Amino acid sequence: MRLEQTLFGTTFQNPVLLAAGTCGFGRELADVIDLDRLGGFVTKSVTMEPRAGNPAPRVAELDVGMVNSIGLANPGVERVRSERLPWIASNVRLARVFVSVAGHNEQEYAAVVERLDSEDGFLGFEINLSCPNDTGLAGLPFALEADSTAAVMARCRSVTSRPLLAKLAPNVPDIAVVARAAVDAGADGITLVNTMPALVMHPESGEAALGAGPGGLSGGALRPAGVRCTHRAREAVEVPIVGVGGINCASDAVQYLRAGASLVQVGTASFADPHAGERVVRGLDRLGRRAGLAKVSEWVGAAHSAGRGQ
Repeated sequence: MRLEQTLFGTTFQNPVLLAAGTCGFGRELADVIDLDRLGGFVTKSVTMEPRAGNPAPRVAELDVGMVNSIGLANPGVERVRSERLPWIASNVRLARVFVSVAGHNEQEYAAVVERLDSEDGFLGFEINLSCPNDTGLAGLPFALEADSTAAVMARCRSVTSRPLLAKLAPNVPDIAVVARAAVDAGADGITLVNTMPALVMHPESGEAALGAGPGGLSGGALRPAGVRCTHRAREAVEVPIVGVGGINCASDAVQYLRAGASLVQVGTASFADPHAGERVVRGLDRLGRRAGLAKVSEWVGAAHSAGRGQ
């Protein structure tokens, strides 16, 4: 089965990427996996200034996934520009790279994009719209409201011609409304979904398990929400969708593809098995050949063309 697809003006050798925050800037995993066997990866979120991140503990493991609160720890845009991107440009050949971008307001997002736009080593930007918004929405994430999502995307669109992905949150009344707003403002694709707000407490003391208190739920428990959001967004927008949330094996990825995703991202599964992404690639090939498919794109949106999954 042909795994490659042409999207965003380039060829992805297969549809499997590593999700933002799970592989650093690639170099962190380069001695463990062959990044060029993947379709690509998304870097850690980059902010204007370096961030140390939230207090420990930052991760609470669950039987259905995990809850984390990392706090966007990253070296800041200048070190990413001078150190991280040059390494990617010199060492990554086949995998397509998106740089995740974060900020407290639309000006910060655009400033990071503008600062990195002229550099080599990556295809485009994934705009992390689940960051706290300090200019509206009482500090809630941009992705929870269509106008705030549009404002960030429009500002980023004004400073780059590279592909832009809008990474959206699952906890909205109708993901279609926010997805349409992102696309109308200039997004070339949609990443669905980011983590779900969650809280883990110690039953004896009642204290939060994470140093920051609440966090984001990821892993298998998030998958049904991610698949549903992907399916709903596919009905509303025509740009490529990147499905993420709870993908542990190839059959999980196929759910996202059938719902309308063209690419998928493996995240939490990589912490338990750094080779999870490569395993999903091999599994997709096996499942596709077993199903008699000539190319992976035959799965994309199949739930809609068949009239199922409503």
